[in-house]
This record gives sequence, structure tokens and C-alpha cells, in this order.
Amino acid sequence: MELARVERQAICDTLLAAGPDAPTLCGSWTTGDLAAHLWVRENELPAVAAIMMSRERQAGLRMAEARSRLSYPAMVEEIRRGPRLLSPFRLPGVDERANALEFFVHHEDVRRAGPDPLPPRDLAPGLQDELWLVLKRSSRMLFRSAPFGVDLETPDGRVLPVRRRRRVAVVGEPGELLLFATGRTTAAHVRVLGEPAEVARLTARLGI
Repeated sequence: MELARVERQAICDTLLAAGPDAPTLCGSWTTGDLAAHLWVRENELPAVAAIMMSRERQAGLRMAEARSRLSYPAMVEEIRRGPRLLSPFRLPGVDERANALEFFVHHEDVRRAGPDPLPPRDLAPGLQDELWLVLKRSSRMLFRSAPFGVDLETPDGRVLPVRRRRRVAVVGEPGELLLFATGRTTAAHVRVLGEPAEVARLTARLGI
């Protein structure tokens, strides 16, 4: 599978082009904050544990410390080269499973932020297929806060039911469905089909 490798290089190119002070879709985070998050997540085991346990303050302190030690270009280039030798992300298969979603979504967090967001990329069919597999693998977790079942549908007819009692269908390319599922509901290029009140309930639960 190529998705994590391709998106690692692509997000690094975009981060360097944007500079450290550009907005992202991650709340108040700038591109500098996002780069620090990606670097710390792969390279500092205590920070990985803090992120997994939702200890945002601890993770934030490590991000700030990393930014004080590494220049923005150096940090991005380290992300491009991949995790350090003793990182668990170097274990076979971990990079693809852990980073395919992470790099794709955060790449779009940079591309689609600010007053002039960029449109969806024309991804190769193989990468869209990999995004569909990521969506299938992650859908129950991503929609755990949904108040009811959801069908995820692609324009070519693929359907992924998420839980029972479907009330809403979300239609779009796999990458767009993944952005919607991770809370980028206003940035994702999708059609959400259902009763307006139910659509509003779902997007309110997922939104970031």
C-alpha cells in the first residue's frame, strides 16, 4: 500500500510551501503546531501515550518543546524522512495503518484552511481505493458519537453501512467521506441525504 508514503511526502511539500504560520482546520493550530504534532507523535514515546490517552496538555507541552529545539524546515524534513530508529512507527506495517489516515486528513487540514481553500485533489484511483479501505477499517470508531446509523456511499455505487438504524446517507469520494467522518464536515465535498433535523444532529456530533 502506498497511501501513507505518498501522503507523507505530499504533506511535507505543502507544509514547506505554506510556512509555519498558516492556518489549518485544526482549531487554533497553525502549520507550525501541526508539524510539531506530527513530529512528536512519531518520535517521542511519552507524547504518543499522552495523545492516545487524550492528555492534550502533556502533548501540547511536548509540541512546544519540540518547536523550541527544531526549526520549522528541519522539523518538516525529519517528518519527511520518517520516524527515528527506536520509534514504534518503524515496526512492520505500523506506518501504513497508523499514518495513512493521519497524513491524508492533516494534509487537507492545511490545503482547505484559510480564506482561499484549495479544491479536492485529483487522486489516482489506487489511492482512492486505499482511502476506502481506511474508511472501512476506521468507520465504527470515527462514527462512535453518531446518534444513529449512517450509510457511506461513493459515486460509483460502493456502500458502507455504519451501525444499524440508518437515517442519513453521506455520498462522496472516499477521501471526502473520510474528511467528513473525522469532523471536517464543512470542508468535505459530500452530499448528506436525510431529514434536515437528522443531518444537523449528525454534523453537530462529528464537527470539530
